[in-house]
Amino acid sequence: AMAVLDEEHEEDILLLAGVGEESALSDTVAETSRRRLPWLVVNMGTAIFASLVISQFAASIAQLVSLAILMPIVASMGGNAGTQSLTVTVRALATRDLTDANVWRVIRRELTVGLLNGLVFATVLGVIGMLWFHSPMLGAVIGMALVCNMIIAGFAGTVVPVVLDKVGVDPALASGTFVTTTTDVMGFFIFLGLASVILL
Repeated sequence: AMAVLDEEHEEDILLLAGVGEESALSDTVAETSRRRLPWLVVNMGTAIFASLVISQFAASIAQLVSLAILMPIVASMGGNAGTQSLTVTVRALATRDLTDANVWRVIRRELTVGLLNGLVFATVLGVIGMLWFHSPMLGAVIGMALVCNMIIAGFAGTVVPVVLDKVGVDPALASGTFVTTTTDVMGFFIFLGLASVILL
């Protein structure tokens, strides 16, 4: 039984990385490239979309360079939080621990975890932002954006794999791209949007 669980765990990790369950060190360069290309293409498309969102706030970034410095923090924290929720959810789907009967309880739990972790890191980064750039309001903006993005990350990391599983798409293979895109786009939009309204 443990061997089966270990095999399923290894398969999930490979799929989450977008390299497929058949990937091995013995694969040829062409085989490896062909297997990885589709999801890299999807990732490139979603990254371009995130860049388009950022471009809508070009004037705000030009006026306040600190926004460009802090943007990666909001996106990175959201992305990592989303990946944590995603990994737990995909594993639960694979082991059948996550069912229609408990899915809403799991979603509520991940939302609450996102809120609590968001508040912790919002406090820390809010103080850092305030001291770094001598702007209490900038600290407040990054704090608010971080809380929002961590909640979104918990939601997306749970709901995206569940929805993909419902429509017959392997959540381990496809979820990562959609979750990171969601947290990147929403993180940039919320942070830059709040900054444009409050700071400029």
